[in-house]
Amino acid sequence: MSQAESFHFEQLEFITVGTLGPRGRRAFYLQCRGEGRFVSLKIEKQQVASLADYLERVLDELPSADLSDLPADLSLREPVVPAWTIGSMGVAYAEEIDRLIVVAEELTDSDDQLEPARARFTLSREQVSGLVGRAREIVAAGRPPCQFCGRPLEPTDGDWCPCHN
Repeated sequence: MSQAESFHFEQLEFITVGTLGPRGRRAFYLQCRGEGRFVSLKIEKQQVASLADYLERVLDELPSADLSDLPADLSLREPVVPAWTIGSMGVAYAEEIDRLIVVAEELTDSDDQLEPARARFTLSREQVSGLVGRAREIVAAGRPPCQFCGRPLEPTDGDWCPCHN
């Protein structure tokens, strides 16, 4: 098995999240371009939602700033070919440069002896705010939750849930 490539982006042109596939079977991606490179990473829906929640809380705790220059187009860019799948993520704030840093680590097999690949993204507050909004939008576009148990309804079953019995 070969070592996956790690990435480090200090200057991003864009960062976004998006999906491919039909509702109920969507694949989620984190994608960015910067410093002459273009990267797509596969990510889980719950990771997208959790990242948005956490980034929003971090923004709320920081001193207010002008967020008038929000990114306009946050759709996925083609081709969407994931370099690897994200296993874990972390967030830090670099006060001296007023940037948030998102670090993603590759999901690896527990038997794998290779060091997992990492991606480090340095984001402006505007990029973070745009990413949070986009994440909320794509997560909400999924299957509606069951009103009783909260699990996603399956469209192939006519949005029926076993807990209705």
